[in-house]
Amino acid sequence: MENQDGLQPLAFTPLPLGGIRPAGWLHRQLRIQADGLSGHLDEFWPDIARSGWIGGDAEGWERGPYWLDGIVPLAYLLNDDALKAKVQRWMDYILTHQHSDGWLGPIQSPGNKYPPYDPWPTFVTLKAMTQYAEATGDPRIIPAMARNLHRLHALLQETPLYVWGKSRWADLLLSVYWLYDRTGEAWLLTLADLVQQQGYDWLRHFEDFQWPERVSREQANLSTHVVNNAMAIKTPGVWYRRSRRPRDRDGSRLAIATLDRYHGQATGVFTGDEHYVGLNPSQGTELCAVVEYMFSLEVLLSILGDPPLADRLEKIAYNALPATFTPDMWAHQYDQQANQVIVQVAEDHIYATNGPEANIYGLAPNYGCCTANMHQGWPKFAAHLWMQTPDGGLVAWAYAPCDVHTEARGQPVHVAVRTDYPFAETVEIVVRTAQPVAFPLLLRIPGWAEGATVIVGDEGPQAATPGTLHRLERAWGPETAITLRLPMRFATERRYHNSVALTRGPLVFALRIGEEWRLLRGEPPCADWEVYPTTPWNVALQLDPQRPEQGLRLETRPAGEYLFSPEGTPLVVKAVGRRVPEWTLEHGAAGPLPESPVTSREPLIEVELIPYGATNLRVTEFPLLREE
Repeated sequence: MENQDGLQPLAFTPLPLGGIRPAGWLHRQLRIQADGLSGHLDEFWPDIARSGWIGGDAEGWERGPYWLDGIVPLAYLLNDDALKAKVQRWMDYILTHQHSDGWLGPIQSPGNKYPPYDPWPTFVTLKAMTQYAEATGDPRIIPAMARNLHRLHALLQETPLYVWGKSRWADLLLSVYWLYDRTGEAWLLTLADLVQQQGYDWLRHFEDFQWPERVSREQANLSTHVVNNAMAIKTPGVWYRRSRRPRDRDGSRLAIATLDRYHGQATGVFTGDEHYVGLNPSQGTELCAVVEYMFSLEVLLSILGDPPLADRLEKIAYNALPATFTPDMWAHQYDQQANQVIVQVAEDHIYATNGPEANIYGLAPNYGCCTANMHQGWPKFAAHLWMQTPDGGLVAWAYAPCDVHTEARGQPVHVAVRTDYPFAETVEIVVRTAQPVAFPLLLRIPGWAEGATVIVGDEGPQAATPGTLHRLERAWGPETAITLRLPMRFATERRYHNSVALTRGPLVFALRIGEEWRLLRGEPPCADWEVYPTTPWNVALQLDPQRPEQGLRLETRPAGEYLFSPEGTPLVVKAVGRRVPEWTLEHGAAGPLPESPVTSREPLIEVELIPYGATNLRVTEFPLLREE
């Protein structure tokens, strides 16, 4: 439906869930997830297995909706009958138990710590329902959503948004917009306006940023909360669809730049061991913030269409996301650290606002929100690899092996993507159509890809400009092959205390540290673990930041069962450095990073660097040795 009078049209339209199917290593990664905690959590973890959302006696607040919001796309991307049956059970219960006034989900009992009608969990449930509707066409979803939003509209006129709902109001607008785009009912825009008026002003928060340093427990509030901020990155952009103001359009870019400046990390996320904690790479970032940052970027790509947003999305997806799980995805951390040299229960810990178990690998370390919310990361990334263009074509936003089944200008189109990217430079794309059809095909060229080329069929290579969408427009069919080459060169980035981080394409490289895993409690595969270093970690690199390739040697190896593991990664980089003996553990973490350049009398040693996402222990921001 055209909505020129109500909402700014999307720059690019996400494909309905199921329009993209993972292939190759990405399919394997989603299969690992389904065979791990995500696919089995509802069988034994009380807050899901006995959730109040399905009539149980356990938590009936956000955890059930969080799990559902990730398991819906996982089930339909894999076309997994067992997972789809689990989704169906939940959806059937929620829909058949909608209250007569339209409320969805449990009404909290007197004495419960949550108010009787807390809107926040409903925001997440509605997101899960929209995905389910796109995957199945279930006719019950739109009427149920409309009744619920009518009820919510009435409630908000009595009790305005508060606490989590006030901070996370853009997540509700996504579902309000989704319904408006399908029904065109004006009252939904009135509801959107009310929600925005009651929500926290994130745009002003980032325009007049008051939190440039590590936030203490005493200072912490909802505006400094890491997950709220990861969700808030999309808020100005989401509101731009309604306001059409340039200030809102640019607000999400400002949010990213501000968080990078004061709290950014080499992996594209920002620190927050619950709340802002500055640039120190030992501080850590909560897993919920990683997956919510990814979702914010996916939303913004559809609204703003900026290629740098996709660069950031890939950096987080291929580094920070896998690094916070064990390779089999049966355990996760609450906080991951860029410089993570030991994983242990630490009563004397570096975390500003989290507890002693924040970085152990386990079922529910520190707090169970990430156990419920971690599932959306890989599936939603896979579901947003490609989108539709306003002029009837397709755009490739991120690169991973997949099959796209959609239509272009009314004709069915199949796009097969085969690649080992991000571990390799070449992406092979085959466009198949039943009959010739002309439409534009846009390929994102990453900002780092100097010298990128595109070859169509047997034509000569076309130069492609980094940081742009390379447009191919022709009559496609019945089968056309495209070869996209994205040259990956080593690059360095200056970081905390003048340290350096090393990248190659979308991958960040980190020191491989020997590991000793110690069982803390539970029974494998679902257990809690500490990890202790067995090799030196306090290493400074001998490297010229301007010409890093001169001091590095890249080696390729056969990929293992788990690509994102020290043993399974196909890429290893050899470098040299010296130990820095005075750099030691403090407060259960790598102590203060020495200011570069540093001097060391220790002998030169060869060290291995591997992709950040394949590490469990690591150093990512390195001191540099002083030139001799």
